[in-house]
Order: sequence, then C-alpha cells, then structure tokens
Amino acid sequence: MFDILRLCPLFEGLTDAQIQDTLSFYQSIGKSYSKGEFLLRAGERVSRFGIVISGVVQIMMDDFDGRQMIMATVEKGQTFAESLCYQGAKESPVYACAVENVSVLWLSAQGLTGQMGGGHCMHCRRFIRMLTLKTLSMNDRIQVLSKQTLREKLMTLFTQYSTRDGRVFTLPFDRSSMATYLGVNRSALSRELSLMKKEGKIDFYKNSFTILSAVKEAEYEN
Repeated sequence: MFDILRLCPLFEGLTDAQIQDTLSFYQSIGKSYSKGEFLLRAGERVSRFGIVISGVVQIMMDDFDGRQMIMATVEKGQTFAESLCYQGAKESPVYACAVENVSVLWLSAQGLTGQMGGGHCMHCRRFIRMLTLKTLSMNDRIQVLSKQTLREKLMTLFTQYSTRDGRVFTLPFDRSSMATYLGVNRSALSRELSLMKKEGKIDFYKNSFTILSAVKEAEYEN
C-alpha cells in the first residue's frame, strides 16, 4: 500500500516510517466500497477527504436540468474532496461513486487547522502542493469542455493522455461515462469515434486507444 500512497503528493518520497506518521497525523480510516456504491453524497457534510488505494472513483454533480456531469475520475494514488474537507463544507456540491470495487483511505484535515497560515509544517506544504496540482488537472477538464465540436473535444482529450502516457493509452471511462465527461450524446460519441477510426486517425478497443502515425501532430494541438 505504501507504494501506492507515494503516488500522492502527500506521501511522495517519504520513508515507510514517515508515511505511517503522516497517516497518523491525518487520522486515516480505511474503507471498501462495492461497484456502484456512493462514497460521498451531495448535501452531506465533508469531514474527510479520500485517497484511492484500489479501483476507480468518479466525482459527479448534477446540472440545473438534473443531468449528470463527471467532474473528475480518480484512480489509485489520487485524492478527492480535499478542498471541501479543508473548508469544512457543510453540504457537498458533488457526489462520489465507485466505478468498480474500491478501497479508500479517508483522511482528516483537522490537524492542519491553525498551521496552514505559517506554512512551515511539512504536512501543510505537501497539502498545499497537492491542491495546486489538483487545480492544474482541473485545467485539463476546462480545456476539453471549452472546445466547440465533439471532434475537437476528443482530440484535446487524446492529446492530454498521449502526452502523459504515449501514443497508446487507456482512458478511465466506458462509453457512457466518456459521453458524460465530454457533455455529449453517447450515440454521437460512438459515431465520431468510428469515423475517426475509419479515417485512420485512431484505433481503439474498449477504453484502450492508439493515436496512429497518420495523424498530423498539428491536429492534436489544444
């Protein structure tokens, strides 16, 4: 488990003993959830934030028409609800759902109260860095949604993953979740993916994608 925790900025580069001390500082509590189960519901008080040890969690919220919007997909070593927890949000605006069977460590930010202002505490510095990195990842989401056409949204999304993982990468979505994330109709998404495959721009099997060499690099600029 410690190797997974080191994927998170809170624990990156720490020894096993330091990780254990950090877990004690955050008063960690482990819990498992089944696929489809809610880890956090909208309207609930947020007293802890989570770090995913195994499985995948989706963070969602409903728009004014009651339609689901996927705000983030959280994989192992990643965290969610940090800002809400630190703020002591009385009502969560989002909900978290297990995409598959999930194991999570719930951490309390109560120990940071009164220390964050000084910025000298190791835990404070790491917590601030974690929030900063999370803000940068949200920018990726904004870039995708800011595109006008479905093709542009897909190109932007593929660019983000291929830049990190290479020409062959796996998206943390099934087709339904992918459509929700992009804010488009699932049928339209399937048609566009099939068209891009037919044109030789991409290849895919389920949620594994390959950007083909025939694709001009300029096409995938944000």
